[in-house]
Amino acid sequence: MADLAGKVAVVVGAANRGNMAQVIARRLAADGATVIVAGRKADELERLAAELGGLAVTGCDLTSEADLARLGETVRGAYGGVDIAVNATGWGLLKPFLETTKAEIEQMTALQFTGAILFYQAMLRVMRDGGSLIQISSATASIMLEDHAAYMGTKAGADHVIRCVANEFGHRGIRANSVAPGFTVTPMTEKASKNTAIMDTFAKEYPLGRVGTSEDIAEAVSWVASDACFMSGQVLQVNGGLTLRRNPTNAEIVGAVKAARQATPAAASPA
Repeated sequence: MADLAGKVAVVVGAANRGNMAQVIARRLAADGATVIVAGRKADELERLAAELGGLAVTGCDLTSEADLARLGETVRGAYGGVDIAVNATGWGLLKPFLETTKAEIEQMTALQFTGAILFYQAMLRVMRDGGSLIQISSATASIMLEDHAAYMGTKAGADHVIRCVANEFGHRGIRANSVAPGFTVTPMTEKASKNTAIMDTFAKEYPLGRVGTSEDIAEAVSWVASDACFMSGQVLQVNGGLTLRRNPTNAEIVGAVKAARQATPAAASPA
């Protein structure tokens, strides 16, 4: 367990119940940090903030400079500054490359690349020396996953910007790192994660034999956030060794699901 006592942490993207950002926020709070959760939905954020004894900043859109400036000023006004800032937003667009529209590319870029940079800027303006900036990235920034080009490209771009931040702000003791999950059991992947055939197809590509959980990622984030972490400008691959191998192909996933269905005896007809 990391020691985050006395630290002030911002986690953006925590507006959906049970998502990775919420799990991260709970872990940071359990490890001693005062946690500010931010996002667009008021009810869920306020409920979580009350649970954690922290603060909710609602109506906060990562693509809005004004919203992010308000987030920074709210944190500075309430706590004097921030020590830990985590960007856990994302949009899992699944679409063949030639079918991905300009509007979808622009939406993905606005959230996962431009929005990420704007978040870093807003947090660095109020971050105390010795702070930690953390981007939730993806193993797919390094290895292939079919029909995810816009998602993968913007995640990879944000990782490179993190390296730039680490280089420019290291003189203040500020560390900037990415944490890269693979396929993770979250509300966003709920349908797939309930399908044993899909889970087995992914799990066999993981040297550690299972896909990740949000708790796995939160554990890593807590360490990266702590003063014990002497690392900056890096992508921490918290994905059970997946990047040593590969993600399954779409054909393999579909084939596994079909095989599982065929292996399941049909229900007996009523007499």
